[in-house]
Amino acid sequence: MSFLHHIFAFDSNSPLLFTQFYFWAFFAIVYSIFALIVRKQTSARLHLRNVFLLFVSWFFYYKTSGLFLLILAFVTLSDWLIAKGIYRYIGRQRLSAAKLLLVLSAVIDLGLLAYFKYAYFFTNMVNDLFGCSFEVFDIFAYVGNGFRATGRFDVESIVLPVGISFYIFQVISYTADVYRGKIKPVRNLLDFGFYVSFFPQLVAGPIVRAEEFIPQLYKPFHLSRRQFGMAVFWILNGLTKKIILSDYLAVNFIDRVFDNPLLFSGFENLFALFAYSLQVYADFSGYTDIAIGVAMLMGFYLPKNFNSPYKAQNPQEFWRRWHMSLSRWLKNYLYIPLGGNRNATFGTYFWIALIALIALVLTGSWTATAVIATVAVVVALVAYFRPAHRKLLYANLNSFITMLLGGLWHGASWNFMIWGGLNGIGMIVNKFWRTMGWNLRLILMTVLTFSLMLADHFTQLPAIRVFVVWALIVWAGTMVRYIHKALPIPPHKGGGKCYRIAEKMGVAWAVLQTFTFITFTRLFFRSGSNLDPATANQVAWETATNMMNQIGGAWNSSIIPAFIREYWAVVVLFVLGMVIHWLPDKWKQWYRLCFASLPLWAMLLAVAAVVFIVYQFITADMQPFIYFQF
Repeated sequence: MSFLHHIFAFDSNSPLLFTQFYFWAFFAIVYSIFALIVRKQTSARLHLRNVFLLFVSWFFYYKTSGLFLLILAFVTLSDWLIAKGIYRYIGRQRLSAAKLLLVLSAVIDLGLLAYFKYAYFFTNMVNDLFGCSFEVFDIFAYVGNGFRATGRFDVESIVLPVGISFYIFQVISYTADVYRGKIKPVRNLLDFGFYVSFFPQLVAGPIVRAEEFIPQLYKPFHLSRRQFGMAVFWILNGLTKKIILSDYLAVNFIDRVFDNPLLFSGFENLFALFAYSLQVYADFSGYTDIAIGVAMLMGFYLPKNFNSPYKAQNPQEFWRRWHMSLSRWLKNYLYIPLGGNRNATFGTYFWIALIALIALVLTGSWTATAVIATVAVVVALVAYFRPAHRKLLYANLNSFITMLLGGLWHGASWNFMIWGGLNGIGMIVNKFWRTMGWNLRLILMTVLTFSLMLADHFTQLPAIRVFVVWALIVWAGTMVRYIHKALPIPPHKGGGKCYRIAEKMGVAWAVLQTFTFITFTRLFFRSGSNLDPATANQVAWETATNMMNQIGGAWNSSIIPAFIREYWAVVVLFVLGMVIHWLPDKWKQWYRLCFASLPLWAMLLAVAAVVFIVYQFITADMQPFIYFQF
């Protein structure tokens, strides 16, 4: 009985993870039954396959999140019914009724997300604004206790259901696409439930659009020999990223620095920041790789979620390569409805007002609110009096709001707003930078660098010193590119080859600049992760401030050799991880196809070797995937 209880009961201390042996035993049983079902390709077997995988997915989510499965089931039922109603009203030309149902769906879905994810924030906001003393209360736990304050469930704290941000966004896109006429509603509730809860991507994405996945529900199972090999490759690739790169770097160095940044030197803090960029990529893309491989083994294809993001040459390109399913969702269901690059809508100014209010609550400062409000007024005035610049202003404003809300999607704390805002600013600055001539670029960088040097001289602030170093590096690169553009190399007598080399060096320089910028923004992202929502703002700000003070303080160069000796494995893994990441795409495609084409006996040996190596890096406590908390 205890054995059966361990298998079927939910244990909050041991959720079902891709990195656990228990998951692969679970998947082996599931796949064996799945193989028996799809041996005959009939419509009845096709339906049975979908129903079987639906209940498997629900069991998987129950083992991950317990009774929060009821929330998933409720969202599935409500959006299935609402989408059918929307389609019916559109067919009868009753567009206002269809729009009302769409609003109802958004209120239900976003209301649930806001309750579980932002209850602490909204409670604190009301208390701060009106001098109240409200406390967070879990209404679902209260109902589960039989409308009593005490019982099986704790009513005094709200726990975030794993994956709620992902499946909520997924059902919102489904209902919105039915309203837009892009897809027809799914007739069968079980099929729709399977789309919402397909277990490989349920708890951390990628966010799958209905038009991409639902047609696959009605296609016969097919898995070629090469597809099988590619699926196995993606699973091994994901496990290697997660356990060897992400977990090892985190446990053996990164977490130590972020927990106590003042105990480490400026160089060690800076290295931890860069290593975290690799960690979060290896962790999240590792999960996606495993999800893609597991789904492919069952004949389903999930969208690509990462495309070597640290090869990006600017922040805008980075967000086309990083968490691509979320970026597409934000573009299609937030940026474009706000007006996109065409105009500003009521939603644009609504979100500006709300963000200003959030800034007031999070900082307790009217200055931050006044700055945001002033920016909105200036944009409105410029747009009114300078029509020629209107579209550019609207596009940048909507883009900035989208990035801020993308930051808030990760959590309602000041550090996530800073992280999203910095990415938005980076995208806007890059857009203007690319429209400038090289003369203007050099002048602006010279003025900025000189101004920062003066500020550093009079303030001696570590943060200013960091910006001075960064500005000097960018100024030097701008000067080199300026000279290259001002003195073009003739194409004859080897000049063409020199020109191509210079262009490649320019690309490498842009990639390193973008990687450094994205890494700097991660200071605020990591500082607020894995924290109690009630104390996240203060702790995150202290961590970020301490790390910045260490990085911008006096450096002792003698500590670098000692650091390399003590953390040589961490350094080697970081360098190796970045080198592999920066390999040309055609090289990566080549070794993937080589693995997928191996004979079965050779593939089995390769799997055994990789599993053995990965096992050597497993830490005492399994590290949860970073994006489970979002």
